[in-house]
Amino acid sequence: MSFENLKLIEPILKALKTEGYTTPTPIQQQAIPIILQHRDLLGCAQTGTGKTAAFAIPTLQLLHQYRQQHKEQKSIKALILTPTRELAIQIDQSFAAYGRHTGLKHTVIFGGVSQNPQVDILRRGVDILTATPGRLIDLMSQGFIKLDQIKILILDEADRMLDMGFVNDVKKVIAKVPAKRQTLFFSATMPKEIQTLADSILTNPEKVEVTPVSSTADTITQELYYVEKNDKRSLLAHILKNKDLKSVLVFTRTKHGADKVVKDLHKLNITAEAIHGNKSQNARQRALNNFKDKTTRVLIATDIAARGIDIDELAYVINYEIPNIPETYVHRIGRTGRAGANGMALSFCDREEIGYIKDIHKLIGKQIPVNEEHPYPMSAASLASPLAPPPQGGNKGGSRGNPRGGEKRGRGFGKADKKKTKNREDGNMGGKPRRAK
Repeated sequence: MSFENLKLIEPILKALKTEGYTTPTPIQQQAIPIILQHRDLLGCAQTGTGKTAAFAIPTLQLLHQYRQQHKEQKSIKALILTPTRELAIQIDQSFAAYGRHTGLKHTVIFGGVSQNPQVDILRRGVDILTATPGRLIDLMSQGFIKLDQIKILILDEADRMLDMGFVNDVKKVIAKVPAKRQTLFFSATMPKEIQTLADSILTNPEKVEVTPVSSTADTITQELYYVEKNDKRSLLAHILKNKDLKSVLVFTRTKHGADKVVKDLHKLNITAEAIHGNKSQNARQRALNNFKDKTTRVLIATDIAARGIDIDELAYVINYEIPNIPETYVHRIGRTGRAGANGMALSFCDREEIGYIKDIHKLIGKQIPVNEEHPYPMSAASLASPLAPPPQGGNKGGSRGNPRGGEKRGRGFGKADKKKTKNREDGNMGGKPRRAK
């Protein structure tokens, strides 16, 4: 199937051709026709499946057709709610790419930066607004945003918004949009609270489900390294001696841990930067751009970045610390092996994390192959008598882990990083999408 088979209008087909996209992904094949029929949609899909294009392309087409039938109105007609700055920016860039020939105006708003430039754009009028919940509510309360003309409401990464404590904000926004609208609801997982929210805002929706969260791409080679906690730094240095690893994304559980890994690598003259919630927007943008253009070899990220970082041809992901929520492992390693490319995911597991690995094995339905050919193997005594703590926040029926972004340590890992972010909408700045995301 090609995009032409989906009955898309010429301005959008022209833009997709410019981007080099010819074949829609499974979720695009399923979702686009449903949305073009003005139906509500419930989509269960991870990042990396092409879901952004799955809702952006038909939204652009419907609004373009609406404009042909109605006099120009300076009002917001489509609203996309998403939990983090990075995701919001990437979604807006996707609308820019696919809608470049439609004449539709779009913008993105998020917290942590001055609102003045955002307000200036809104005053000039936009058709499509992508927003994080906090800044949206702020500007609504100040009278800069009205949602009474919304035709299409899109909630993206709904489960992430639950995890980050945004559900009440989302409900406030929904109360301000017209009851007569088209609603598109996307979530990587469907815990009870998310299903309840979906049921309350969707009308007779069609359901599309692709790439369940328990699956890992066949294009990703996974390896597990059992290593003592104090030897992880040395193991990372040993692996990075391989010059073939030109760009490596490393995940830690805490912001403090990410900064510490950066300092350790700097001592070894390895270029590295951290990206997490305590970094300013400009610092995150700079770090991600440096990583994308190969100025920085190693990017250290916390789990808040796990669903958002989208980097072309990223070949290596390293779990410096094992996540205490098994689904997070899938999201982390999903930063590599995207769009059919091959990827490698290496995981460092110390004694206290063995319980987490067991939960991951159960979720993905297979054992991660163990690499024993490294100079820092875990002792037999440690393997034989692990002091693995139970997973924290592992209740799949509710908010999992730290509700502000999953960066809090589980038991057995020392003091939690208690420094709170100044803005809940933590994320990581992204670049222009190179795939029909």
